[in-house]
Amino acid sequence: MSSSFKFKQFTIHQDRCAMKIGTDGVLLGAWVSLNNSPQSILDIGAGTGVIALQLAQRSFAENIDAVEIDPDAFEQCVENFERSDWGDRLFCYHASVEELADEVEEQYDLIVSNPPFYTDEFKSDNEARDIARSTDALPFEVLLNSVSVLLSETGHFSLILPKKEEEQFIQLAENFNLYPTRICRVRGTTTSEEKRSLLEFQFNKQEVLLDELIIENARHDYTSDYVKLVKDFYLKM
Repeated sequence: MSSSFKFKQFTIHQDRCAMKIGTDGVLLGAWVSLNNSPQSILDIGAGTGVIALQLAQRSFAENIDAVEIDPDAFEQCVENFERSDWGDRLFCYHASVEELADEVEEQYDLIVSNPPFYTDEFKSDNEARDIARSTDALPFEVLLNSVSVLLSETGHFSLILPKKEEEQFIQLAENFNLYPTRICRVRGTTTSEEKRSLLEFQFNKQEVLLDELIIENARHDYTSDYVKLVKDFYLKM
């Protein structure tokens, strides 16, 4: 796999990151709503920094922070931020999200996360990649507790999860007074099962907007909905 990934307006170097660029992160970065014109954004578990960079491209937020605990991924994220056109708006903390929640007094208008969610059955020979993909690295309760501290009263929290984790996560979120406002279920093709859920939460309970996204009609024949969502990023869209 190439050590760098070129998007339309920025390049991601990823040779030191356990988790490489994948569809999940880019989908989330493109799907997140900016309707509330966030001035401060936080990306939890930033990895390469791709989602924060997408949001820098899409928004006018003055302050886009990221937090990454893995030292190699942290350093690479900082480099990717500095090489971009938006380096003055981007900052990465080398810390756990619990440490950030304890130490940072600021609250964010928008929080995003592509959290680790694979359990033991997915263990491979690459320990760093396993940790980056393992729920042990960032349990959902820890994520939600930190979000409940760091999110502003009228802020939005968006993330992407396996569809099978959706129901449990929504139930857990209620314990932190976070309620779903938008849900988009993603399937690879019209005939494949729903694999991912894009979720948006707020502190205020309201009607949930339900949607579905299909990525391909056939191999490399992308649906118009998917192209519309990601065309500002991928070179060949």
